[in-house]
Amino acid sequence: MKPILLRLWIISLIMFLSCNYWVIGASKSQSTEEAYVTLLYGDEFLLGVRVLGKSIRESGSTKDMVVLVSDGVSQYANDLLRADGWIVEKISLLSNPNQVRPTRFWGVYTKLKVFNMTKYKKVVYLDADTIVVKSIEDLFKCGKFCANLKHSERLNSGVMVIEPSEEVFKDMMSKVTTLPSYTGGDQGFLNSYYVGFANARVYEPNQPSDVLNSRKVPEMERLSTLYNADVGLYMLANKWMVDEKELRVIHYTLGPLKPWDWWTSWLLKPVDVWQNVRVRLQESLPGTGGGKNPRDELLVKFLFLFPLLLIVFCYYRSFLKTRSLCDHVRQLYYKVRARGVLPYSSVPSSTIVSPQQPKVPAFLGGISVCVCFAAVLASLGLSLVIIPRQVMPWTGLLLMYEWTFTLFFLLFGSYLHLIYQWGKAVANRARQFQAHPASLDHESGKGHQVQQSCCDIAACYYGLGMASLAILAPALPSIFGITALFLRLGLMVVGGLVLASFMTYASEHLSIRSFMSGFEEGGTQRRSICFLC
Repeated sequence: MKPILLRLWIISLIMFLSCNYWVIGASKSQSTEEAYVTLLYGDEFLLGVRVLGKSIRESGSTKDMVVLVSDGVSQYANDLLRADGWIVEKISLLSNPNQVRPTRFWGVYTKLKVFNMTKYKKVVYLDADTIVVKSIEDLFKCGKFCANLKHSERLNSGVMVIEPSEEVFKDMMSKVTTLPSYTGGDQGFLNSYYVGFANARVYEPNQPSDVLNSRKVPEMERLSTLYNADVGLYMLANKWMVDEKELRVIHYTLGPLKPWDWWTSWLLKPVDVWQNVRVRLQESLPGTGGGKNPRDELLVKFLFLFPLLLIVFCYYRSFLKTRSLCDHVRQLYYKVRARGVLPYSSVPSSTIVSPQQPKVPAFLGGISVCVCFAAVLASLGLSLVIIPRQVMPWTGLLLMYEWTFTLFFLLFGSYLHLIYQWGKAVANRARQFQAHPASLDHESGKGHQVQQSCCDIAACYYGLGMASLAILAPALPSIFGITALFLRLGLMVVGGLVLASFMTYASEHLSIRSFMSGFEEGGTQRRSICFLC
């Protein structure tokens, strides 16, 4: 009896799952005669498509949302888009016939397949780097082909209204190898295909319906900038060239500055609109709420914790293995009271000459400055590579500071330790010529004193100064409320010059101090390494 019940239970479960799968599959099939369409070539633009879909739904539209995906899109991305409400249609890429073209344009001719979506009467195509800020349902009343003019008389293919036609698509395919493309991509081809588009009349959506129905459907119509507001134009004037209250679609066209890259939020004010929609993304699949990527979450946590653990480890190696924390705090306090903070900071290399001290090499300062700036560039470059591009803006900024500072202190601190060892080697060679034991005892005592103050507080002050200026330089535009891109960059450059001047000064004097510390310690054995000392 029990095996029969078990079989019935299994059959019921299979039927239940099959029914649910059929319902889910049916919800992803065509349900309207008009649709919004976009393209996805790879997972890089996945977040952009998700935000675009969210913005379309928040505008009040219930029409189909179709995303054409190529073979380069992962199965996870396909599942996530379906969960977000997109109808996913897999397509093969159309090769670009142009021999001379930008590398990123290798598959852009695939966009022409939108003209062959004949199961829909009208489609509104939107690039993945666009966002809808107000309802654009009136675009479905536009003519057979509608687009917006950019760069004088050139049409932009980022936002288009298309009446699909198999005949038109076949005609395009027959001309892709003969018609020129000024961009090397689909946009240039469409400008050559739709000759005279610049002279087409402007689409007026507010005309009475009887007027629209009485006239012949135009072959081409031009869209207002409201439907394709370019952030490049905003960047030039620090404002929109149209009434911001009537804005319908924002197009983020500034090359590599895409809104999902965390650093663009700190450069372009219109990115805030995109980020506000992103944070409202629902958790369609586990861990995807707010536009998060589950594969990046573990990496982000590691990137936050690792530098902190590294600092604790270095502190343990440098301090706590020799004395307690209270002893070090007490020693630093008495050192500041007794000797001041920067005993070497105002002493140029040319004046450090005495019978018991070597002359600091004249080239040490210049080499140290070069090494310092090389360490900065390496730290910035490595940090940009390590940090995921599509994290939230504040997360990316904090990680950038944390890893840049950590890598810089490790790189430049290692260099200062080499300089310290160099000074120590010079002292050891000098002492080989000394024959008086008293002198040796005196130097040994001096080395012991250096070990007791192994962490130079001057290095800490220099490090804090560089860190403070590094944080202040990019923060100046926000402090003064500047939103224009060029003014922001200009103010950042000014802050960067101040930081560079301070780093030049600090690197030279820290290297001199490291050399002299090594020379003074001489033949003693230092049991710990303290970066920037």
